[in-house]
Amino acid sequence: MRANSFDHIALWVDDRDSLSAFLCEVCDMHEIDRKDAFTLLGGDARRGKLTLFDAEGPRDQGVLQRIGVRVPDPDEAVRRALARGSAAHANGGLVVEAPAGVSLELVAAPDGTADLDHVVLGVPDPERTAAALRGLGFHGRPNGVELGSRYIELRRSELEPTEHPLLNHLAVLVDSLDETLAEAAQQALEVDRVVDAPNTVAAFVVGPDGIEVEYVEHKAGFALV
Repeated sequence: MRANSFDHIALWVDDRDSLSAFLCEVCDMHEIDRKDAFTLLGGDARRGKLTLFDAEGPRDQGVLQRIGVRVPDPDEAVRRALARGSAAHANGGLVVEAPAGVSLELVAAPDGTADLDHVVLGVPDPERTAAALRGLGFHGRPNGVELGSRYIELRRSELEPTEHPLLNHLAVLVDSLDETLAEAAQQALEVDRVVDAPNTVAAFVVGPDGIEVEYVEHKAGFALV
C-alpha cells in the first residue's frame, strides 16, 4: 500500500461544538467544512486536520491516548486553554485537556500554521501493530510509524473492549484510490466501505487493533481551504 501523507485523525465525540470551539480559539484552527454529522478543522485544508463526528457519550479512550497538534505559540495556547477552564500539565510534553475527553499535546508550528503533528496510541503489542501499519502504507520509525512529517507513537497498553471508542479512524492521502483498492485486493485486506464525497473519494480498510485507516484521494476540483 502506498500513501503520501498522514492527512487527518477522526474522532467520535459527544460534544462536537465545544471541542470545535476549543480547537479554533486555543489552537488557531478554523472550521474547514461543517456538515450535519461532522466538522472538519485545521489550519489549512491541505495539511493535517481533525474530523469530529457526533456520537453518544460518554466515549471510551480505547487506543487513543493523545493527539499532538502544531500551534503558532504553545505558551499562548496554554494561556487560552487555562482561561477556558481546561487543565494543563507537562506529561512528556505540553499537554492540555480539551472538551470531549481529548488530550492535546501542543507543539510549536515551524511556519506558524496550525497542523496535525502526531497521535499517541496505546496497544498491547506495539511491534506487531507497527508492522501491520507499515503494510498499510506507513513508514517505520522508533516507537511507531510515520508518513511525511507526521507520525504515530505506539505505547504498550492493555485494551479494554469498547463499543464507544473515541477514535473513529486515521486517514492518509493517496494519488489514486483505484490503485489503492487494487493493492488492497492483492493483499486480501478488508475494505469496509468506499465513500464518494464532493471533494474527495475514499476507502476504509480495517487495520490492527480495530484501527480503521481511510485512504483519501482529492478530486480535481478540490475546493476546501
